[in-house]
Amino acid sequence: MMRYFMVLGLTGIFLTGHAVQQIEPGQPKRTVIPPAAAATYTVASQDTTAPAGDIAAQWADSVFNALTPDERIAQLIMIRAHSNLGQDHINKVVADIRDNKVGGVIFFQGGPVRQAQLTNYYQSISKVPLMVGIDGEWGLGMRLDSVISLPRNLMIGAIRDSSLAYDAGRLIGNQCRRLGIHIDFAPDMDVNNNPNNPVINDRSFGENKYQVARMGVALIKGMQETGVMACAKHFPGHGDTDVDSHLDLPVIGKSRQQLDSLELYPFREAIAAGVGSIMVAHLYVPAIDKRPNTPTSISYNATTKLLKNELGFQGLVVTDALEMKGIAKFYKNGEEALQSLLAGNDLLVLPSTAEGSVNAIKRAIKRGQISWGEVNGRVKKVLIAKYNLGLSKPQVIDTAHITDDLNAQTDTLRRRIAEQAITLVKNDNRLVPFQIFPPRKQKLAVVAVGADASNTFLETIKSYRTDVDTYVFTSRQSLAEVAPLMNRLQRDYKAVIISLHNYNRRPANSFGITVAEKVLIRQLQQELPSVIVAFGNPYAIQYFCEAPTIVAAYEDDDITQKAAANVLFGKLAPKGTLPVSVCSYASGTGITYELPKFTSLPKAIPEEVGMRSAVLAQIDGIAKDMMDKGAAPGCEILAMKDGRVVYNKCFGYYEYNRWQEVTPETIYDLASVTKICATTISVMRLYDEGKIKLDATLGDYLPFVRGTDKAKLHIRDVLLHQAGLKAYIPFYKETLYHNGVPDSVIYHPDADSVHTVRVADKMYMDSNYINTMYQRMLDSDLNPRQGYVYSDMDFIFLGKIVEALTGKKLNQYVQETFYDPLGLATTGFRPRERFGLQRIAPTENERIFRMQLIRGDVHDPGAAMFGGVAGHAGLFSNAQDLAVILQMLLNGGKYNDIQFIKPETINLFTAYGTMHSRRGLGFDKPERDNKKRKDPYPAASASPLTFGHTGFTGTCIWVDPQAKLVFIFLSNRVCPDGGANLKLSTLHVRENVMETLYRSMMK
Repeated sequence: MMRYFMVLGLTGIFLTGHAVQQIEPGQPKRTVIPPAAAATYTVASQDTTAPAGDIAAQWADSVFNALTPDERIAQLIMIRAHSNLGQDHINKVVADIRDNKVGGVIFFQGGPVRQAQLTNYYQSISKVPLMVGIDGEWGLGMRLDSVISLPRNLMIGAIRDSSLAYDAGRLIGNQCRRLGIHIDFAPDMDVNNNPNNPVINDRSFGENKYQVARMGVALIKGMQETGVMACAKHFPGHGDTDVDSHLDLPVIGKSRQQLDSLELYPFREAIAAGVGSIMVAHLYVPAIDKRPNTPTSISYNATTKLLKNELGFQGLVVTDALEMKGIAKFYKNGEEALQSLLAGNDLLVLPSTAEGSVNAIKRAIKRGQISWGEVNGRVKKVLIAKYNLGLSKPQVIDTAHITDDLNAQTDTLRRRIAEQAITLVKNDNRLVPFQIFPPRKQKLAVVAVGADASNTFLETIKSYRTDVDTYVFTSRQSLAEVAPLMNRLQRDYKAVIISLHNYNRRPANSFGITVAEKVLIRQLQQELPSVIVAFGNPYAIQYFCEAPTIVAAYEDDDITQKAAANVLFGKLAPKGTLPVSVCSYASGTGITYELPKFTSLPKAIPEEVGMRSAVLAQIDGIAKDMMDKGAAPGCEILAMKDGRVVYNKCFGYYEYNRWQEVTPETIYDLASVTKICATTISVMRLYDEGKIKLDATLGDYLPFVRGTDKAKLHIRDVLLHQAGLKAYIPFYKETLYHNGVPDSVIYHPDADSVHTVRVADKMYMDSNYINTMYQRMLDSDLNPRQGYVYSDMDFIFLGKIVEALTGKKLNQYVQETFYDPLGLATTGFRPRERFGLQRIAPTENERIFRMQLIRGDVHDPGAAMFGGVAGHAGLFSNAQDLAVILQMLLNGGKYNDIQFIKPETINLFTAYGTMHSRRGLGFDKPERDNKKRKDPYPAASASPLTFGHTGFTGTCIWVDPQAKLVFIFLSNRVCPDGGANLKLSTLHVRENVMETLYRSMMK
């Protein structure tokens, strides 16, 4: 059997039978005729006996011997099939399967469920299992609705890492396997060295033969390792044409030496790598065959002498579609199939007629043009391929969840490809990367040329810069509309980013780029410092060669747009190189550089760290139940074990209106998590430096408390919430009129020299009122004997101590001491100053004070009145950044070779600090009798070493040093109704998620 695997170039990886799935109701069972029941037909000049022990050949013999001569010939024919053309088309396919006994079908447009149902039906009525094919160069999305496509090959050709091409091949192969497809007519191995090529172009990996071969071979290997046959095309090379072979016969006027040195190179490499099939194109190549009107697909010189004999290819030789005008203008009624067979092809793809093709071949046998022995040898070769593709076993496709299965991994791979492919072609004005915090009066405009509305590219840029304005100039706008827009842009902005969208993939008519679009872009480049980003075929850059900075982005989808914006603003390093030459820039051009090292979180498969994926998957259900019951509109959950991320998923939306999905970029109001991730770690650092003593008092550090009953409160008691302070002072109530409207003297809708403290949108407070708030704290009742009372006031005082000892505002100190050295991208106070609102989850639609939806301003009213920075609240972050902080604490205060806090200090602060409560110094901890409680906190299995905190807005963070576990849960459960919604607690969502993490570690 191995001999036949090697002949097909599929070195033992192909399955000898797919798993049998349950046959759908109403679908008849299909059986393969066993050898004992096979009829015998005389075959001239051909010994059909399989070698003993050769299972594939024996199966092929058994099927072969059960076929009539006509049915044997029909095994070489593959016909067209669609799942979107209605019953008449289906009837025609059924007739060819039942009456003409064709060997295979090739699916084109339609839908995955419909195609699966048709495949099951077609297989059930076929005497011999059908070889099912598809022309899916960038995955099944190329043909099927509701299936996500991978990028075109030209984008993959911009990548230096061939493992991504391999992964693309595996993904495409897995898609095919799921849909019952055995051969994908991909990849395109043409070297596209003609920029005006109307048919290949961005289907190629580029113009560099080595890159084309490298990426093509990687994709072939990935696909064939899934058990799906790849097909290298279009032999001997379709890249240097300016005629579409669908419409006419292209001419390649190169010498044989030129073909050998360029076009044939990728095919040689594909053959050496074991590609299962090669498709022969409809090309007129006089250097190979000078006979007039002789496409290579019907040329014996091209197919047999060159491909089979000289290059030594022994796999399946496949024709390009025989219905294409490159051959159909010369032959019809099955003669095209005959000529292809005579040339040496094995599979005859999409002939004009199946019945006519069989008859034409029989006539040729009768005339002595080809022998039965030669024809039957091709039939055996195809049947052996069917065996190696698993067709000796029943293959019934389960249609349940098929679309979800086909799309399961696509976006992840698209993102990886985009992040590696974006190419910085030139950067003469040094604008890239743009500053996220530019000097004042450096307003930036983004003009999306060709777009129809705002898109991900524009929105992502707005999330990085608050001074950005965006404009859309559609392809429908006229030349007269250029001047007014230019006048405004020149007047108001210091630089412009130009993004080019929705232009055609093919070069005809300037890729569809209008005159008005060209004029606008060129004027912008002349009048303002600019960057142009081409979202599509990079050949279109030829119209903007004079641009000072050019970025090639290759595709025009949300993922690519986001990756391009990230490159522009230094969130991603440019890594791609041009796969083709454009302007004066040769293939391989690309400016690359490394970004400053920011913290990234290593990942692990759960089983690698002793956890079970199947148990972790139950967290998804907990999150879904949370949203279904209205406990929160969405959330992000992240867990790390042994320093590596084992679970990180986002669920739901920012609000119940389901307009904006939660993503890993979403920034949440952390509420009381501020107490430990800002204030406590600052106190710990100052304790390390000997600047704070736990037995010292507030009066030792804060002059304004001296002379009050707060002065003698010990720092240790304040950290433990047992100093006797009130839990909460509603500062805002004193600032409201009797009817609940904010005092117009204290608050103003616009900032001015007095009203400098932003409390909310169009609501600025008199900065002098902060002194009143401190006075209310000093005047508040104190009860040192009350024991443990969780208090915000404790941490407001501690935040002021940090500021007094460092001479810096709390937000500045933690940013410089922790967040920046840790490489955190989002963690900090006052997020509106650094991010667009679309990055920030809203909190309460507040009706008691600020009378608006709170988004980007701190939810806690007191923290808002302190200007968004306070020791008890005001911190915002995403989950990834919080994980870095917590992992630093779990590491004994060390991260990226920087010692932030001493290990002994962490041990001191995170241990139980008193017998009177569960508290540590600043940190929350499990109840001491946790396992005995009806409602254990934070989880029944949390060890006594566990420390963390919970936030009012629906957040929590926990670290268990014993289990080496980090758990983060971020939500905005207060949206939109504030604290009235207690379902997150009553449903024990966070506790159940954390307990699931522990259960995944249990054997």
